[in-house]
Amino acid sequence: MIGWARFVVALTGVVMATLLLVPVQILAMRTGWYSENFARGLWHKVNVKALGLRIHVMGELTKKRPLLIASNHISWTDIEVMASLFDMTFIAKSDIDAWPVIGRLFRLQRPIYVERSRRRKTGEQADEIAQRMAGDQPIVLFPEGTTGDGNMILPFKSSLFGAASKAIENGMRETVHIQPVAIVYTRIHGVPMGRLHRPLAAWIGDTDLWPHLSGLLRGGGIDVELHFGQPIAFSAGTRRKEAARQVESQVHAMMQAALRDPRPSQ
Repeated sequence: MIGWARFVVALTGVVMATLLLVPVQILAMRTGWYSENFARGLWHKVNVKALGLRIHVMGELTKKRPLLIASNHISWTDIEVMASLFDMTFIAKSDIDAWPVIGRLFRLQRPIYVERSRRRKTGEQADEIAQRMAGDQPIVLFPEGTTGDGNMILPFKSSLFGAASKAIENGMRETVHIQPVAIVYTRIHGVPMGRLHRPLAAWIGDTDLWPHLSGLLRGGGIDVELHFGQPIAFSAGTRRKEAARQVESQVHAMMQAALRDPRPSQ
């Protein structure tokens, strides 16, 4: 009963925030009268609270620009966590746009959609990412290409790191900075998650979204750590695959350190 009561309260909070803040953001997007970032950030903050996520940040987001953030990927909640703290642009699979309701809401985040199954479009997609990177807003890439179980990371794909090369080739910048980020779900109700329980926070593969969301709203009380690594300078002589390996190595090290010694709940 406690879980379902929490589910009702949390879902009500998300729905009310959406009804109140989304129109404010849409008005800002259409008129330019004020910044849309405030409403968008506040919406994510409410969602994080409703989901019962407690965020711990280690390190800091670099001030160097242009910036490509390369993070491991565990769940759709990764986006909520990062967007509740920072104004970022996310690279996402194009099929999300077709999801009922969620697709429309995610479109408000101004994502960059990619079709990873169509290799012929990789160059065009890298061009769009490069153009968006020319601004000051960080671009978030999940180079695993899918979600993991929270215990380990999958091999990083180097193809979309090509956007850094495009930004340099097109003369937009001489150097692009790539910052490794590790996101780790470590505790539930203050108790360290074991290897078997950590996937409770993960949304893996083709798992239906609603059962996963329902479980999070009923459970809550999850601690998540966000670790920022040392940025890597990507210039004209940098090899894409080598950069991907360096970033993957940092993310793996930060993730394993967090799993061995999770930060206490606050």
